[in-house]
Amino acid sequence: MLLDLMLIIGLLLSTTSQLRVAAIPIGPGEALLLLWLAITATREMARLGPPLTHALSRLLIFWSAFAAALCLGAMTGYAMGDMHDPRWFYHDIAAYGLAALISCFGVIHLEASGRLRPRIWLFVGLGTGLLALQAVLGWFDAGGGQFATWEWDRLRGLTENANQLALTSAIIGLLALHLADTARQPLPRLAAGLCIVVAVVVGRLTKSDAFLLVIAVSGVVYVLMKLRTWMLAEVNPLPLRSAAAWALALSLPFAVALAAPFGSSLAQQAEAVAAHAMRGGGERETRETANLRIAIWSEAMRRGLEALALGLGPGPHLKIPDEIAIGRRSTSGGPQDVPQPEVRLAPNFEAHNTVLDVFVQGGLPALLGLGWLIGGILVGAWRGRLDAVTTLVCGLAAYSLFHFILRQPVVWFALVFCLAATAGPFPADARQRTGAAFPTGDREPCAY
Repeated sequence: MLLDLMLIIGLLLSTTSQLRVAAIPIGPGEALLLLWLAITATREMARLGPPLTHALSRLLIFWSAFAAALCLGAMTGYAMGDMHDPRWFYHDIAAYGLAALISCFGVIHLEASGRLRPRIWLFVGLGTGLLALQAVLGWFDAGGGQFATWEWDRLRGLTENANQLALTSAIIGLLALHLADTARQPLPRLAAGLCIVVAVVVGRLTKSDAFLLVIAVSGVVYVLMKLRTWMLAEVNPLPLRSAAAWALALSLPFAVALAAPFGSSLAQQAEAVAAHAMRGGGERETRETANLRIAIWSEAMRRGLEALALGLGPGPHLKIPDEIAIGRRSTSGGPQDVPQPEVRLAPNFEAHNTVLDVFVQGGLPALLGLGWLIGGILVGAWRGRLDAVTTLVCGLAAYSLFHFILRQPVVWFALVFCLAATAGPFPADARQRTGAAFPTGDREPCAY
């Protein structure tokens, strides 16, 4: 239990960047994670190594291939004479190393003793409390003292920027959705639902457009996956929810045909609602942001292709766009300590897109390795009919379209959970016995 608390508190505090002491590169969260890694590694060495489960083997293969791709990219960048900032080069190496250790030892720890579900409950419960605390600090404007809890009109709590808080809210909310979906008692389902509400409220207070996209994508994916699960239920007689799912599926073409004449009006109303929900009201600021993202993504593609799709190594490899270098907003009267890249001779800007940033750093080999890992999780969730796990992966993928999230420990905790849930250490005959006890179409028992 103590190791569980150490891991989970360390993961959650690793997002609270404002708690770091000046001139010290790590904060309390990273310190707890390093201590947890030291204890866990020592314990596994005393046991002469952990069992090589399917989930652990997939992680080891991925990180080996990813490290090789980054090394190849670094050699390619050196051969091309590419300039890079040594500070961010070593920063990414350390961040990837920490993520690899946390993910590998994390899957060993989560799969041990069959206590995966209680550990997820602990993470969601403590994470929800931390989100609520940051919302309370923002409500009482505690940032006027030691912490700056607002980034202009966006809640950032104890993080350095609002997007980091939005990512944490998305992960906690999606994990709580899984707990609610797989709960078999009303009280745990209600508790998980309250955690979802807190995560959504805090995420909306960050005014993150990526968080809105996560809500939209996750909602659509979850509904479609539940319809599939209910429609494929092998129960006789057919339960009410399966019959309702089939009725909805069969009536969908007629509904589309009837709604076609009103498509233009519905599209305009949906666009107006989306524009109102977006940061900046969907007006000039939103259009400028979209154009800037397209320009940055195009530059990232150009840089990646210049390296023959082999990458340029760790660290940022894009120059700061002129629009940002010249027209950066002044922080006078605004939030303090907002991280902003400085204009330097060496490139120090990223594409803010996980796929493109991986492509620029590790090239096509790293991108294929990441696709293999995520694809395996999706296949396992599809076969196991773990609807909320599929929703979690799709939600993270949606968020990654606008941010580089591969170096965040909390992201790897979520991915490790998905690996453990879809490729656990249970043998096939045990899964068949579990399936017989809980017929297909019923709520997943989550024996883990």
